[in-house]
Amino acid sequence: MSLFVQSLVLGVLLGGLYALLAAGLTLYFGVMRVVMIAHSAFLILAAYLAWVFTRETGLDPLLSMVGTVPLFFVVGVAIQRLLMARLRPATLTMMSVLLTFSIALVIEGMLGWLFTGTQRRVRLPYGGADFEAAGANVAVVKLIAFVLAALSLLALYLLLTRTRFGQALRATIQHPEAARLVGIDTDRTAGYGFGIGLATAAIGGTALALDSTIYPSLHWHWIGPLMAIIVVGGLGSIPGAAIAAMILGIGQALLQIPLNTTWAQTIFYVALFVTLMVRPQGFFGGRLAQRF
Repeated sequence: MSLFVQSLVLGVLLGGLYALLAAGLTLYFGVMRVVMIAHSAFLILAAYLAWVFTRETGLDPLLSMVGTVPLFFVVGVAIQRLLMARLRPATLTMMSVLLTFSIALVIEGMLGWLFTGTQRRVRLPYGGADFEAAGANVAVVKLIAFVLAALSLLALYLLLTRTRFGQALRATIQHPEAARLVGIDTDRTAGYGFGIGLATAAIGGTALALDSTIYPSLHWHWIGPLMAIIVVGGLGSIPGAAIAAMILGIGQALLQIPLNTTWAQTIFYVALFVTLMVRPQGFFGGRLAQRF
């Protein structure tokens, strides 16, 4: 029972982090029907920037987000306006896969050239600290990552539901033609939405650096589970992605009891195959996507 509780707590913490990492992918697809393969590469880039920041300054890597979040936002807007907006609408989704795949390779190659393939890890004074709660040992770094993810998702929710920009972005996601008819500059809104999606990668990558060993090709480990989450949750549905992330994160943690860590991750791919066969639009999309 204690092992079950420990795995359940770990699953909740993992699910929160997965939800943050998948939120950006959902925004890309919702705004422009773009499949952003490079999202996970930007996660690892943010993790490396956090590592370099801590190595050079000795400060907490969380402080690196003061620079990386606005930087990634600007880069996201530039990618949308200079690259994605130039793709033909008829082949946008397919060509975006090829384009963002090449961006991921460029980022991986750049990181390998600058830092080699040596594994890196942020050294934190609280890296090994933990405490007991409900009979489970909770690592401080995992709790910090979960809290950071929860606050970021809350901020994203408030931005999308309580601001005029959020209303314009949701209108662009739900019906771009109608949004243009009521005077919304959908091109600019899509650019800002793309920038926000990449800004979440800066936050997620920093959270990832707190408790993970990083290396240039690590992004290939993440892209599969994140794609599975947004498909299961419903493409374009941020609440759906959050629900799917939490369920799959808990499922992965519980499967680590009878299986090892590597085999437990197959739950993402099994869930992906089942979703595509039974409900291709996703289990938590539809009405949730429209309401959000």
